Amino acid sequence: MKRSNTLKFIPILFLMAATFIGASAFSKAEGAMGGQQGSYEALYHEIARMDSIYFEAYNTCDMVKQAAIYADNVEFYHDQGGLSTSKKAILESIEKNICHKVTRELVPGSIEVYPIKDFGAVEIGLHKFHNSQEPDAVPKPSKFIVIWEQKDHNWLISRVISLH
Repeated sequence: MKRSNTLKFIPILFLMAATFIGASAFSKAEGAMGGQQGSYEALYHEIARMDSIYFEAYNTCDMVKQAAIYADNVEFYHDQGGLSTSKKAILESIEKNICHKVTRELVPGSIEVYPIKDFGAVEIGLHKFHNSQEPDAVPKPSKFIVIWEQKDHNWLISRVISLH
């Protein structure tokens, strides 16, 4: 096979690998749900919905909605900012440093969701942040992990790990 023909197959190989990795993450999560595909799909969609609700509030500076979604005992681990365990301080920091300056964009198809028995779920994904004060900066995807706690049929953010 000529080199140019080989190069034509590289995108196909990447697509196959991405499909396998996505299927593997789905299989692991489904396995954690005891093979209950419907339960996993429902959990996945619920967490994706909550992610969307929270970050719509984040992007529009709706501090009331953000406060309602954070658990009172929230822990926020930021690779550059350190650990914050005060809900009030986290919200004040977002209002001071993020509001009307930074918006978040989820990388499509990046969310993985896994159940945590008798507690809630963990969400792992990639997102990009756009800084209005640096309009020419190219946002780079960064990883995040959110531990969601289900309390009285409500989903709350109890732990966040933000990596840049």
